[in-house]
Amino acid sequence: MFSLTSRRVMATARASNNPIARFLSAVPSTMKAAVVRETGDANALKLEHDYPTPEMKPGQVLVKNEFAGINFIDTYHRKGLYARDLPFIGGQEGGGTVAAVSDEAAAEGVQVGDRVAYSVFGSYAEYTAVPTGKLLPVPEDVGLDVATSCVVQGLTAHYLTSSAHAGLIKEGEWCLIHGVGGGTCQWAAQMAKIRGYKVIGTCSKGKEEASKLLGCDELIVLDEVSGTAYEDYESVDIVAKVMEVTDGKGVKCVIDGIGKSTMDISINSLAHRGIFVSFGNASGAVPAFPVLRLIGKSAYVTRPKLLDYTTSRAELVERADDIFGWLKDGKLNVSVDTTFPLDQAAEGHMYLEAGKSKGKVLYGI
Repeated sequence: MFSLTSRRVMATARASNNPIARFLSAVPSTMKAAVVRETGDANALKLEHDYPTPEMKPGQVLVKNEFAGINFIDTYHRKGLYARDLPFIGGQEGGGTVAAVSDEAAAEGVQVGDRVAYSVFGSYAEYTAVPTGKLLPVPEDVGLDVATSCVVQGLTAHYLTSSAHAGLIKEGEWCLIHGVGGGTCQWAAQMAKIRGYKVIGTCSKGKEEASKLLGCDELIVLDEVSGTAYEDYESVDIVAKVMEVTDGKGVKCVIDGIGKSTMDISINSLAHRGIFVSFGNASGAVPAFPVLRLIGKSAYVTRPKLLDYTTSRAELVERADDIFGWLKDGKLNVSVDTTFPLDQAAEGHMYLEAGKSKGKVLYGI
């Protein structure tokens, strides 16, 4: 996973019994972490200063975090929409430096001090134990804040635009992406263009200027819904606009992280044998609907998740290599909107849920 040179350096350090081979410095027994002990609103996420530092198991490393990403799925865990055992440390996206390595990790060439990003539970903390198979080495020319931003949102946007549509959209065909003004779909709009799709994006008036930078072929600008993370999807007849832009054919793929408010729009905007990719619940979960509703256009629907599109180390690295390569080549623009200190954990969630972000939202650890 890491370079042959790195493996030789680590082997030399092990042979000399150099403690630096295992620990960057003395790792404390307790740490600062943002913890959920009871599910609820943003105030359920509370900072604790004496939470036990995670134990590093065989095949793992201990990462000293510099940044943690804030994602909508974190709010679903905090609310209890997606159940987790209590108590738990929030977050599942982080970046920092390796502070300690297991024997197995050392054998793979992982070194103390390596700059890495990852996606595992428990990133809202000073330290996170991470399996080596989940580590993404961060190139020197990529900042850790940008690298951390890539992990969940970047990888999600990658599989949404490359795999989740099951090849039902081809180069030169139309794609509708909701909420391109921030978050995952800001990435997805850019990646869809990289892949040669024609993109119709929706955004709020407050995020119009940021959305114009993404290269969408058509931008549908909507009124805002104050205090929410989504736009007023009734303020414009989106389906009519989509049909106008596509000469009455509709789009081959809809990428929809909004959920309840856009389900009907998404289905009605599809072309024949188009696919509705529903991956988020910003306005609430998509309600159940009869499958016969899809018969008019022989349409498809899928509800994917990231873990099913990074099932192997090879798949994870392949997607990450694409993303880091596009960043290096200037094809992707990553906007870090705001970085909250971890002691403002609740405020970070409130900011995201209020729809204020025009890019990635992070915690600085």
